[in-house]
Amino acid sequence: MHALAITDLLSILTLGAALGFFGGLFGIGGGIIAIPFLALAFGMEQALAQGTALAMMVPILIVGGWRYTRRHPVAPGTALPLAMLASAATYGVAQVATGLDSGLLRSLFGVFLVLIALRMLTGRSPAGSADGAGVVDRRWQPLVGLPGGACMGLLGVGGGLLATPIFTQVFGQRQTVAQSLSLVLVTPCSAVALLTYGRAHQVDWSIGLPMAVGGLLTVSAGVAVAHRLPERSMRLAFAWMILTTALWMLLKPLILQGPS
Repeated sequence: MHALAITDLLSILTLGAALGFFGGLFGIGGGIIAIPFLALAFGMEQALAQGTALAMMVPILIVGGWRYTRRHPVAPGTALPLAMLASAATYGVAQVATGLDSGLLRSLFGVFLVLIALRMLTGRSPAGSADGAGVVDRRWQPLVGLPGGACMGLLGVGGGLLATPIFTQVFGQRQTVAQSLSLVLVTPCSAVALLTYGRAHQVDWSIGLPMAVGGLLTVSAGVAVAHRLPERSMRLAFAWMILTTALWMLLKPLILQGPS
């Protein structure tokens, strides 16, 4: 961690504001944008980029989760075991992730981005079952915390992206309920992941915290603008952007290495 000059601080605040706005605009979370940006533009090791992005994400998730679940509450009998299982999975996997080779971790993150982009380009947003019937009994919903939490621990992001379609397609939840359940899963996971990455000295707090302040100021504006723009066009543009970013993350080491 290092002290920032006033000009650097203003630059980081501006960056956080931009990431918060685009996270709200695309409805997919600022972390997916922040992590590759920190890794590619700032030259951070992958684990450090993930930990620093978590410092930005946690306050935004806490505020967003509190607001969203007030409108779409989750029963405590579901929320508590879901959050506990997800947090335990996050903690265990994050312990491993902070010790992984940076190149391997970056490749895993790049592959994850490719899968998300392809899903956005070829699939539809899950709408949930019209009659509320799911394939699996909803008593098993807390188990979704295991893969969702593991994803958060390994990559610092993606728990909600993984969990939401499971809640809609497997358990027959409506999209709004599925998003509430995902926030119940992701919010404590992100805090656990941040603490774990921080203990491993994989968080640059002097960058992450100002980014969080900037993001909190603009995420609501991004959501407001999103409601005025064509959803399909935005999703396609964002999918192509993260697909291009993912391919660059995967191919950059090969390009720089050159022929042997």
